[in-house]
Amino acid sequence: MRLNRALSAVVGATTALLSAFALTTLAPTASAAPADDVTPYIIGGGTATNAPWAARLFRNGQQNCSATIIAPTWILTAQHCVASAGTYTFRVGSLDQTTGGTLVTATRIIQHPSVDLALAQIDRSVSGTYAPLGTTTAVAVNQTVQIYGWGATCTNQPEINCQSRYLKYADTRVTSVNGRDYRGGIAISVTRVNGIAAGGDSGGPMFATSPVDGRRYQVGVASTSDRSTRSNYTAVTRYRDWIRSYAGV
Repeated sequence: MRLNRALSAVVGATTALLSAFALTTLAPTASAAPADDVTPYIIGGGTATNAPWAARLFRNGQQNCSATIIAPTWILTAQHCVASAGTYTFRVGSLDQTTGGTLVTATRIIQHPSVDLALAQIDRSVSGTYAPLGTTTAVAVNQTVQIYGWGATCTNQPEINCQSRYLKYADTRVTSVNGRDYRGGIAISVTRVNGIAAGGDSGGPMFATSPVDGRRYQVGVASTSDRSTRSNYTAVTRYRDWIRSYAGV
């Protein structure tokens, strides 16, 4: 299925603001306007209580996307979150996007040449717990995995109006480990269990428990969603060599 760059419409907002803000849609026919039904569903899920690796991404001071810190000076997010010119800052290690943690600024943005991944090198070393990146054995079809983000919690109004102040998470179920992300890269496709990604969750992580060692690893980065039942997360597990070549992990 050919992916589309259409983003949720916010009346009066500029194209640049929109492209920095929301998940890309799954299909060219998907409506750019928010749905008129459903209760607040990251739409759904619950509020996270332990995510020291979490990073909220701001573009020119405005809430934008989600991300993870993976090494002292490196943050992982989606390419479409940092495709526009601007100043990118991150609040690292806080569940509340408005306070706490450490504020850092990207000094260098590296976009993957062909898939929906990007790395931000930041202006200072941040000590703490970094997101452990998974291998191909860390996720499988029918496995329940967790997704995290500060994105929209509604579909009955413009998504910029209902961004979550606190980091949320939801359970989803893997339907394919050979899906496609926004740019055609290999993705992990999931369906909703108790929640699904929405605008602002872009770049946020998917975590899975490895059947090999029982540990939780980041296996994906949020790329596309229909904001109802399905999402695609770029498979971190398939692009570890690229990540390692810059961040060393």
